[in-house]
Amino acid sequence: MKHKKRTFREQMDKKELLKWRKQKKAEIVDMKKEQKIFEKGKKKKFRKELKHKKVKVEEKTSNISRKKRMRNEIIILWSILIALIIRIGWIQFGMGGELQSMAYVQQTLDRSINPRRGTIYDATGKNILAVSSTVETITVNPVNIAKENKEKVAKAFSDILEVDYETALKRVNKKSSIETIARKVDREKTNKLRVWMKENNINNGINIDEDTKRYYPYNNLASQVIGFSGSDNQGLDGIEAIYDKELQGEKGKIQKLTDARGGDIEDTHENYVPAVDGNDLVLTIDATIQGIAEKYLKEACIDNECTDGGNIVIMNPKTGDILAMAGYPNYNLNEPFEPSTEELKQNWDSMSTADKNKARMGLWRNKAVSDTYEPGSTFKLITTSASLQEGITTPDKAGEFNCSGSIEIAGVKIKCWRHYRPHGSESLRQGLMNSCNPVFIGLGQKLGVHTYYSYLDKFGLLKSTGIDLPGEAGSIFLKEEKVGPVELATIAFGQRFEITPIQLVTAVSTIANGGTKVKPRVVKQIINSKTGEVKDIEVEKRRKSNFRRT
Repeated sequence: MKHKKRTFREQMDKKELLKWRKQKKAEIVDMKKEQKIFEKGKKKKFRKELKHKKVKVEEKTSNISRKKRMRNEIIILWSILIALIIRIGWIQFGMGGELQSMAYVQQTLDRSINPRRGTIYDATGKNILAVSSTVETITVNPVNIAKENKEKVAKAFSDILEVDYETALKRVNKKSSIETIARKVDREKTNKLRVWMKENNINNGINIDEDTKRYYPYNNLASQVIGFSGSDNQGLDGIEAIYDKELQGEKGKIQKLTDARGGDIEDTHENYVPAVDGNDLVLTIDATIQGIAEKYLKEACIDNECTDGGNIVIMNPKTGDILAMAGYPNYNLNEPFEPSTEELKQNWDSMSTADKNKARMGLWRNKAVSDTYEPGSTFKLITTSASLQEGITTPDKAGEFNCSGSIEIAGVKIKCWRHYRPHGSESLRQGLMNSCNPVFIGLGQKLGVHTYYSYLDKFGLLKSTGIDLPGEAGSIFLKEEKVGPVELATIAFGQRFEITPIQLVTAVSTIANGGTKVKPRVVKQIINSKTGEVKDIEVEKRRKSNFRRT
């Protein structure tokens, strides 16, 4: 093989050898070019195929997303449709009654009619202490008053009803369905308004409705017991407040159909629902006894210059009936917000609003029920009664007690009021007549704290009486376990504690009633305004068996 190659080479000359090499080299270059072109074409084709495949994938993905979106949109639309159906069902069936009521309210106009407040009589049933008289209230439906008549109507209100013209004009021009012009107007004025309406041919838009006004014939009499009511027919103090539900009655109304603006609809009629009058009350207060008590209380307070005033309570011990409850100073029930004493009248204009309110509250306050004080020597009756009940003394045992002018208790010297001239030897009756402190200190010591407090409880002095009047206060005593010898000594003659006048009167009435405690009361009967039926308020007694020796 090697030999053949050499021979071949030898046979070729050098030139031909170079030409052959060049030709081979060119062939190799051409082959490489062809290979590159082929490879390039192959790559291009591959890329095209790859791109084509990618487009197909993207199209497939896009189709999937579009289907999903359509599905979601369908779900949302169905959800909204179902929600609307549920909402419509709820409005129709769940809220139907409420919406119907709202529509009724919007399409009807109600004007309320105040009932006649129940009459309050004294114990005799003849003297009227409080009564409601008939008056009228003026309202307007602004949309029913012609534009050219509004100023004329406002002027009539100003002239006849004596209301401010600008205020009346403003209300007449409002776009609301109803506006109040004046309340509690006397019939004399409303009759003049009726005549004016007829003369000016104004038949729509002005309403004249029946109303009531509270009137107190005796002005100041028993003012702090009776109390007063407001312009809305609601009791604000005293019996008027405590028995408000009985006295108030039920409101009536006038109903009529209106359009969306609140205007009248032709060919429709008003529906009249009458008011139900309140029930009447019969008090235990006797107007004659009350008048006498107030007269002499006023004289006593003025003569003795009692700056804090005073009060008198007169009670029937067998029934608990309060025959009189007088307080000074008092006020005029027909003008409860005006000053009633000369001193207040002189300074009223210069007083601040806070001072005026404080002064009014002082006049309205029923001190016999709401204020506490030290009873002092009047309380010696309680100590005497408890001592007799316990059998530690007798009324007329001569020389049982001795007053030396003072007595020493636990190192504390307590004087008799007449220490400068001692009472000396005396019986219980004499000690009570002399109001001798040492006598009752000695009785308190014999009773002891526990027994003494048990009698305070039996007399009802450790809690309020429950009288049917507002603002009753309770007593102020030391707790039993904190009472020492000195405290017991002072309590025994009525000092270092506080009770209300009504508590003291109730306790003393218990003694007068033979030991039977009776709850005090101010109202004894309620008379039904519809049927005339009389309901008696029962007398509440605490049986005598609960007042025995312990």
